[in-house]
Amino acid sequence: MARQLQMAAQFPPVTLLPAAADSAGRTSVYASLRNAQKAWVVAEVNQGAANTVLLSLLQAQDSSGTNSKAVSNAVPIWLDADTSVSDALVQQTSATTFTTSATTKDKLVVFEIEPEFALDVANGFNHLAISTGASSASNVTAAHLIAWNAIQSASPPTTIA
Repeated sequence: MARQLQMAAQFPPVTLLPAAADSAGRTSVYASLRNAQKAWVVAEVNQGAANTVLLSLLQAQDSSGTNSKAVSNAVPIWLDADTSVSDALVQQTSATTFTTSATTKDKLVVFEIEPEFALDVANGFNHLAISTGASSASNVTAAHLIAWNAIQSASPPTTIA
């Protein structure tokens, strides 16, 4: 018997940062976590130059980034330091930011967010973004959000709203 699970409804992937060279740093779109029980930000770093890359989680009150500020509480973080040789994610120290090493490898960094714990929901902060720090034009970054939504329906709720 098939399990009642639909990726599009329960785990819709959302592009926060499309893949691009990242010399100056950039901030993603703000995605809504209003309907999310949990969410994961999966950041990809294709490190072509030996520069570290700072990844920071931000929260806001809407998709325009109103009153944007750093995420309130440390969240679990996992790292795959070289995706060419392993798919193992190794848990790192919980934090609201992560800085990659300077080694020139393809990396995955995963932040796990429980909105009611990580965000200032009491004051209306229910949108999430990620920003990258200044690095090198040889470093390419991308980030995706995977939200575990509490609502199951024929038309899944949107997170970019």
